[in-house]
Amino acid sequence: MAPYYQLLGKRVLEAAETHVHRRDLTVNHTQSVTLGVMGAYVVVIALLWNLPYVRWSLWPFKMLVIAFHEFGHAIMACCTGGRVKSIELDPHEGGVTRMQGGISAITLPAGYLGSSIIGALLIFAGFNIVASKVASIVLGVCFLLTLWWARRDWLTIVTVLLAVGLLVACWFIAHGEALRWVVLFIGVMSALYSVWDICDDLIIRKVNTSDASVFAQRYGGSSRCWGVIWSLISILFMAIGIIGGIAAFPENFQEQQDDSKKFIPTI
Repeated sequence: MAPYYQLLGKRVLEAAETHVHRRDLTVNHTQSVTLGVMGAYVVVIALLWNLPYVRWSLWPFKMLVIAFHEFGHAIMACCTGGRVKSIELDPHEGGVTRMQGGISAITLPAGYLGSSIIGALLIFAGFNIVASKVASIVLGVCFLLTLWWARRDWLTIVTVLLAVGLLVACWFIAHGEALRWVVLFIGVMSALYSVWDICDDLIIRKVNTSDASVFAQRYGGSSRCWGVIWSLISILFMAIGIIGGIAAFPENFQEQQDDSKKFIPTI
């Protein structure tokens, strides 16, 4: 009889686990709205990205995600024993991180993949107000590090300060409800920009001075090959962020606001 009960118990546990997985990945109304807003963000970003004149409305956010790109280089240089000398952003939507030492096999792809990871994490946090508050605090710490490394570059300083100001202001709108949508937008923008930047620099038009071209020279392969691999990884990160957000945050709008009132409450 013991084996029978053991088998029965195993089947019950498996059924319960399956039920939990199905429930966790079931999209409720609040999550459907979030996904719909994400879809609208993608359309708006794609249009503004390519339309003359109005494309400049995205410029501040482009500079912000370029800062994420450079921060990816910088933080991985520190993690692999290197030293960051400076970070600079270019008004023509470029950037450079000057560093010494570190493991180049990690620091070179850390720009593209770092910004896509940040984007995926922000998308994940964008499914919940409290998570967005936590994400904004982490971003604040990252921005302080970026300011330290970029203390001589006025454009980086202005970009970071404007981003911090926007996040702080959103804390006071509907107990952080606005913060959630801004964090989600920045996440989508960062994830999309990472993929687009890889495709534009390495696949559509080959840029000889890209991170991937240096990576290919040092470790073999072609820059376009590495570009395809990194872009697929970036898309995977974005998908993981979405699935994780759906699984982790099933609360509706009212429940999220109630929770937000208890976590560093604002007027």
